[in-house]
Amino acid sequence: MRVAIYIRISTDEENQPFSLEAQENKLRSYISSQDDWHVVQIYSEQASGSATERPQLNKLLAAARAGRFDLVLVYRVDRFSRSVRGLAQLMDELDSAGVVFRSATEPFDTSDPAGRMMVQMLAVFAEFERATLIDRVINGMERKAARGEWCGGARPYGYSIDPHTNKLIVKEDEAGLPPHIFQMYTHKRLGAKEIANQLNDQGHRTKTGKPWSRNSVLTVLRNRAYIGEVFFRGQYHSGAHPALVEENVFAAAQEILTARGDDRAKRAGNASDYLLSGCLTCPECHKNYLGHAAHGNKYRYRYYSCYSRLRYGKKTCSSQQFPADQLERAVLEALLETYQRTDLFEEAIAEVARRRSELAEHYRAELTSVETDLANTEAAIERYLAAFESGTMSESVCGSRVKELAGKAAQLRDRHGELARLCSQETEAAPTQEELAAMRDHIHHAVTNGSPPVVKNLVQSLVAEVRITGERTVQPVFRIPANDSMQAHDHQTQVRLLSGGVPPGGFEPPHTAPEAGWCHVVFLALTCGELPFSVSGAGRCSVHIPWWLGERFRHYGCCTRALPRAYPFFLCSPVVAASLPRAVRAVKDDA
Repeated sequence: MRVAIYIRISTDEENQPFSLEAQENKLRSYISSQDDWHVVQIYSEQASGSATERPQLNKLLAAARAGRFDLVLVYRVDRFSRSVRGLAQLMDELDSAGVVFRSATEPFDTSDPAGRMMVQMLAVFAEFERATLIDRVINGMERKAARGEWCGGARPYGYSIDPHTNKLIVKEDEAGLPPHIFQMYTHKRLGAKEIANQLNDQGHRTKTGKPWSRNSVLTVLRNRAYIGEVFFRGQYHSGAHPALVEENVFAAAQEILTARGDDRAKRAGNASDYLLSGCLTCPECHKNYLGHAAHGNKYRYRYYSCYSRLRYGKKTCSSQQFPADQLERAVLEALLETYQRTDLFEEAIAEVARRRSELAEHYRAELTSVETDLANTEAAIERYLAAFESGTMSESVCGSRVKELAGKAAQLRDRHGELARLCSQETEAAPTQEELAAMRDHIHHAVTNGSPPVVKNLVQSLVAEVRITGERTVQPVFRIPANDSMQAHDHQTQVRLLSGGVPPGGFEPPHTAPEAGWCHVVFLALTCGELPFSVSGAGRCSVHIPWWLGERFRHYGCCTRALPRAYPFFLCSPVVAASLPRAVRAVKDDA
């Protein structure tokens, strides 16, 4: 009888008793003990038994259909397949080819019904054994994750994997770059593509030796391993490795990632000369405006147009387009004029202080509730442990309940710390006229003398959004630098930074620490009107929470999980423009 041998091991079975060599020796010995049996072909492979698409198995089936042997011999049924359905399909194919299936260690004969039933039963046990093994592996990985060990996958840039402890350890020659990436993203407000360009210009390469790309930078920015966490099966656990990035910096990066999104408009405008890239949103279709150019006989004309209109035409979106030069000039003039309004700053900060006082009462009430819940949860954990120690509760019941309560307690502690911080916040003092004048000169110097990347990074830092409010009008919303930032850096220092004191790539707002860059307070919104506009008067500022901040901002009145000093309020005064010498207007270029 012509016999084909099939032997298989999984990828994790190289050092097990059922090695390929051991299986082949056993099967040859078995064949030699049978009369008139001889080997015609050996099929050997290393693959999962749950997969039916295996190269050597496919060759065996093709040879069976061609009539090259009479019997397939395996060491055990699970070497052929660990799936009941897969084994049934294989058996049908062999039956159709007139080939008998045998196992050297399991007594059955597939030529009769009893033997076929035995094969099916063995396949059931093989599938059960595989499922049990997977469950054990998952449980083991969960325990590893709970201990803070690395659970597999590509190592994050800046770390290596200790082969003895399976934990992440700092890779000194790479560890300085991830914090630098976060700093460029959160404080310089550079985009991922521009960061990649700068890293490549400085000679940096990824862990695989390739140039940095936009996606590789985003991978760093989204990886929670840099704040000391590990991930397994949808959950993050506290890792045993040191963090390379502060949690508040990481949180600020996530806020910016969420605000910028991953849409084409932000990607297209990221490294361009369009100062307001990502700041304008179409009021009709809610897509971002893109910067684009049209070339005449002598000049290049720059515009901002809605993405839908630009790609699909006016029938899709009939929104207007704005001449880029006029729009950018109008927004920059409005930005400079804002710093002449000390009274506006004072009213804004006073209003924030009032709102913060109201919020503090809410936070203190919630803090008391959290403290009570935390005490009750910790007491419940102690009761379950006491019941287990006394023998009145099983380990399985106690363990699952204690694990659930421990998770709840951890969440309550996090919320307690967050509320304690929010209750202790202090309101900044309004900037003086001298400080505003110094910052205005600082911005004017950058706009007048800075290179396009410098001006763009300044605008991206200070302009939160530009709202399209009418057919030919827009409403800019500005971020206002913190008072302590203006006090910590004199005018000469700021001018030095603009004139070459920072690396190529853009203007960095003066700061001493990540949380000192921006005030708790203000985005100022200037309402636009017709030019010229000469109505006098002033009005009080009122708090306005923009729609795009989401429900949790509107519920609390500020961002409860954002970076401290990270723009929780936007203040809007509907009559501010009336008291300014010039309001903002974007004039459509009919030429």
